[in-house]
Amino acid sequence: MGYPIIADLHTHTISSTHAHSTITEMACAAAEKGLSALAITDHAKTMPGSPRTWYFTSLRELPLYYRGIMLIVGAEGNILNFDGEIDLDEDELSKLDWIVASIHNLGLEGLKDPDVEKCTHLWLQVAKNPKVNIIAHSGDPDFTYDYDKVIPEFGANHKLVEINNHTFEVRKKNVENCKKIALACKKYGVPIVVDSDAHFETQVGVFPYALKMLEEIGFPEELILNASEKRLRDYLERYTNIFENRPN
Repeated sequence: MGYPIIADLHTHTISSTHAHSTITEMACAAAEKGLSALAITDHAKTMPGSPRTWYFTSLRELPLYYRGIMLIVGAEGNILNFDGEIDLDEDELSKLDWIVASIHNLGLEGLKDPDVEKCTHLWLQVAKNPKVNIIAHSGDPDFTYDYDKVIPEFGANHKLVEINNHTFEVRKKNVENCKKIALACKKYGVPIVVDSDAHFETQVGVFPYALKMLEEIGFPEELILNASEKRLRDYLERYTNIFENRPN
């Protein structure tokens, strides 16, 4: 089948400290791969070694277009508790283009003793957060949620469900649930994005495992937001402030 992915919307730089390329190196890699857009989404403060507020609030100084690509600046917010709160404050959120929300098993007290009911409630609360754009790598079996209840709410609230290529390499226990999530998105017509979650420049725009799984289940291309420049642009214009925050 083949899907023409034109943007990588979840990546990390040396500012996350466990990633190993600069913004310039990541942007150059995206340009070399022929991408139209790249999102820089370093980890928010709860992740060990992550940058502080000053980093996130100053990202809007970067040009909107660089090396021929749209440079989207954002953050990967850590979900802190079963009420779906994330670790980004209002000042940070107001100055960023793009917010990825995810769970990392960091031993947080607010996520102690998860079960399907608690995790379903968690994601339903995240779905209501107008600042969140992407629901990232949510297939962790320790945090399984009711896909039939939550996925339609993601769609109704304009959240993009991520199929994360990095998961197939480093979170292999999550893969079965990733497939279930993709099938639920297909069933309910909920848009997804395919991302690398790159931590080094050579990983930018590389999605073979995610794309193979989507091809195996016959996922419709029209539901992959970042398989179309028009779909991505329309989403950015309708659901973000990127063109007001960062005029070119």
